[in-house]
Amino acid sequence: MSQTANPVPAETSVSPGFDIYEITKILPHRYPFLLIDRVTEIVRTKRIVAVKNVSVNEPYFVGHFPQGPIMPGVLVVEAMAQAGGVLLLTEFPDREHKLLLFTGIERAKFRRPVIPGDQLRIEVDVLVWRGTAGRMLGKAYLGDKVACEAVISCRLLDRRSARPEAGAEAS
Repeated sequence: MSQTANPVPAETSVSPGFDIYEITKILPHRYPFLLIDRVTEIVRTKRIVAVKNVSVNEPYFVGHFPQGPIMPGVLVVEAMAQAGGVLLLTEFPDREHKLLLFTGIERAKFRRPVIPGDQLRIEVDVLVWRGTAGRMLGKAYLGDKVACEAVISCRLLDRRSARPEAGAEAS
């Protein structure tokens, strides 16, 4: 059972989701790193279903791999993390001041290659959410087959405190 501590009380009703314009109001990601196109279902603080339409025009296909393009598995996991970010950030009215950081991956399994023309259905279920940190189970499907799955950890920070200090070296 997930534990939640959110500023807005959770409801169990299912929302019809968001289009790309609503997603960009929630997530800070932009092309070429915004990896979800639509949210088709959302159950506040519990579950989200999103879609990624994989186009041959994705910039990573230029080098991964020119003669047989495959979406990098880490980007499939990132798409799951972004879907989870939409789910959790919708709970914060001041989300423009928040940053949800991806802090860990556990038990990642890559079962099927994702290629141009595929449509990924991304399902993310909250395992634990304690206000500023959480864990989610993400699964990316091609049709009814699992292409990728992982447990994702995240942490919510204030955007102003998440910025590196002036003069600090990048690691």
